[in-house]
Amino acid sequence: MVAMSQWINQQVAHFIIILLKLNILRIHFLFFFGLMEEGLMEKDRIERLPGQTQVNFSQYGGYVTVDKSTVVHFTIILLKLNILRIHCLFFFGLMEVLVVHLLLMEQCKSSDHFVCTVMAKHYTTTNFHGIMIGNAVINDETDTQGMLDYLETHAIVSDRDVYQLQKYCNFSSNASTQSHECIAASEAASKDISYINIYNIYAPLCSSSNLTAQPKKTSIFKFDPCSEYYVYAYMNRPEVQEALHANVTRLTHDWEPCSNVIQKWVDSPSTIIPHLQELMANGLRVWIFSGDIDGRVPVTSTKYSINKMKLPIKTAWHPWFLTKDQVGGYTQVYEGDLTFATVREAGHQVPSYQPARAFSLIKHFLEGKPLPDISRHN
Repeated sequence: MVAMSQWINQQVAHFIIILLKLNILRIHFLFFFGLMEEGLMEKDRIERLPGQTQVNFSQYGGYVTVDKSTVVHFTIILLKLNILRIHCLFFFGLMEVLVVHLLLMEQCKSSDHFVCTVMAKHYTTTNFHGIMIGNAVINDETDTQGMLDYLETHAIVSDRDVYQLQKYCNFSSNASTQSHECIAASEAASKDISYINIYNIYAPLCSSSNLTAQPKKTSIFKFDPCSEYYVYAYMNRPEVQEALHANVTRLTHDWEPCSNVIQKWVDSPSTIIPHLQELMANGLRVWIFSGDIDGRVPVTSTKYSINKMKLPIKTAWHPWFLTKDQVGGYTQVYEGDLTFATVREAGHQVPSYQPARAFSLIKHFLEGKPLPDISRHN
């Protein structure tokens, strides 16, 4: 047990060191969401997480009162680099790049601010300049249709099953029941999908969920498919939860990245297109990116959802480059300052698979620059 604890700590520390070398922690644009109640800054300060090396920034974690009967836990961070998106600061996959969520966010009331994904219905008043959304659910109906087309064209689900799904299923958000044909085709498709990692259709599966006593050689350039289990073990350690000021109510169940504790989630809109349109109408830059080997919210889903907005094209589809001879992905810019970009060979958790390309993407977004095309290298 001691060896296991030391090993997990080593993984955490190693990844933070790598991130520091990549200068990811040194981006001077800090995101501030006004989530901290007055007088609670010091109370919510995280001194140091178990296994974390000494850092020269402030980090916080605590609870926010949504209303008198609802309290939500949050952790303040700079980037969520495992999916490169912040689900409104709600805790998920804190460390899939292992512990990238240890990244910070200092309070910066007078600085320029950006958001990497807003999935909530309420926004704080601040000087926002832009929003970036990665592999995001945008519009349920087109997202589902796009996923089916992606799985069919990538030879994962049969043409017959997809045909049956499209013919007999009602993808509308108002649909309450589905036909027997739809259910049968859905079960067949689900069986085919179950044999792969839907979040990266070409990634290997974790062969064993058991943790080992001997440390593995870690690298952000080679994603470990078993990292989810390391995160699970780390996040459920009492000293980690204490450092994060988490689980103060002493829940009877473990922390999980995806939990079945909530059986029915009713606070989820079927589309966020009106929110995106509102942001663009108010002059905010909107960037939407997609790892091109994610099967859960694939590029086709994002394309179909963007097309639903019927925006004129400002800059036609073209490759963007990480270096002068390496394609980072493809991009298209729309009127209204919406940019869509793919990240080549990246799954749902983009920086877990392509950290350099993810870093280039966020860097250009924060600097307000278009993604580099070949003409800028010649």
